Amino acid sequence: MKNVYLDNNATTPVLPVVVDALLPFYQHAYGNPSSIHWAGREVKGAVDNARQQVADLINATPQEIVFNGCGSEGDNQALIGSYEMLKSNGNHIITTAVEHPAVLDTCRYLETKGACVTYLGVDSEGMLDLAELEAAITDQTILISVMWANNETGCLFPIGEIGRIARKHQIRFHCDAVQALGKVAIDVAECGVDLMVFSGHKIGAPKGVGALYVRDGIELESLIHGGHQEQGRRAGTLNVAGIVAFGKACAVAQQQFDDDVARMMVLRNRLQQGVLALPDVTLNGHKDNRLPNTLNVSFSFIEGEGLLLYMDMVGIAASSGSACTSGSDGPSHVLAAMGVAEAVLHSSVRFSLGPQTTQDDVDYVLEQLPPIVDKLREMSPMLEREFSSDCLVVECEIDPH
Repeated sequence: MKNVYLDNNATTPVLPVVVDALLPFYQHAYGNPSSIHWAGREVKGAVDNARQQVADLINATPQEIVFNGCGSEGDNQALIGSYEMLKSNGNHIITTAVEHPAVLDTCRYLETKGACVTYLGVDSEGMLDLAELEAAITDQTILISVMWANNETGCLFPIGEIGRIARKHQIRFHCDAVQALGKVAIDVAECGVDLMVFSGHKIGAPKGVGALYVRDGIELESLIHGGHQEQGRRAGTLNVAGIVAFGKACAVAQQQFDDDVARMMVLRNRLQQGVLALPDVTLNGHKDNRLPNTLNVSFSFIEGEGLLLYMDMVGIAASSGSACTSGSDGPSHVLAAMGVAEAVLHSSVRFSLGPQTTQDDVDYVLEQLPPIVDKLREMSPMLEREFSSDCLVVECEIDPH
C-alpha cells in the first residue's frame, strides 16, 4: 500500500527548501525584530525580505503586507476592522452564501453588532450573478466580501469585475484569497481589491502564519492591541521563522507558477476523467472555471464519509469539504447553496492535488477507487431504498386494481 495525499486544499506539506530557510531562526538567529541591537537587526532584515517576497507574488508593495497568524485572523480583521471603521457611514455588508466559515461566521457575529448582511446565492455550477450583486448595493453598503476561489469546489469568482463594481460605487472590497494563492495569478493593482487574505500553510509554509494585504490608504481597526508591530495593525512579537518560511514559499510559488499550475491541471483532468467514468458520479462546480488542482464529485448511493474511510484504508487522503467544518453534522453549505440534490448532498468527496502529486498517485487512486465504490454500493441502504422505491412504482403500474 502506498500513501497518496490529495487534500492539499486543507493543508500542504512544508517544502524542503522552506524548512531549510526557517531552521536558522529556531537555532542561532533568535533576536526580536523590534530590538534595535545587532540581534534584532539581523532578524528584521529577514522579515523585510519575506515581506517583499509575499508582495512580489501579488504585485503589492511591502508596506501593504501585514503578517498575522492565519487566514481566519485575516478575514476577521478585514471584516470587523472595516465595520468598526466604517459603521458611521452605513451598516450593510454584501457577501456570498458559499464563503469560508471564517467569513460567514464573522458576518453572523457582526449581525449581532448591528450589521445588515446580504448573502448572495450561486447557480448550480457555483457561479455568482454579478447583476444580482450590483442590485444588492444600497446607500448603506460599506463592504463587499467575496472569495477568489472556493475551498470546496474550486470555483473561481470574477474578482476583477467585482472590483470594478465596488470602485464604481465607492465601496470597500475584501477578498479571501487563501485558496487562490499560488494557483491563480493575482495582481492586486489590477483587480481593485482593498483587502486580501492569505495563509502560509496552503502553499508549502508551516501552519500558524498568514498575511493580510491592506491597500495603501485603507484605514482598518486592529483586533490585537498591545504593541506597534506591523505598522500598529497587529500587536505581538513577530513569528519570524513562520514569516521567513511564508516568504520563501511565495518566492518558490512565483518561480514555479506556470509549471506547477500546468502539471496540476493535467493530473486533475486525468483523475477527473477516470472518476467520472464510474457510474452515477457527478461533478460539483463549474467544469472549467475552477482551480487547476480541485475536483469535487458526488457518488450516488454512497455516504461520502464512508468512502473517505475506505480510501484511507488503502492510503488515499481526501476530504468531504472544508477541514474547518469537520465535526459538523450538517451537509456542505457550499453544495446546498448550489442546489445539489438531497440524495447526493452527503456523498461528495473533494480531491485536491499539489505540486508534489504524481501521475502514479493519480493512477493508484483510479485503481483503488472502483472496487471501493462497488463494495460500498453493495452495502448501501441508500441503494436499497432506491431499488425498493423503483419496485413499488412498477407494482403500482401493473396492478389492475
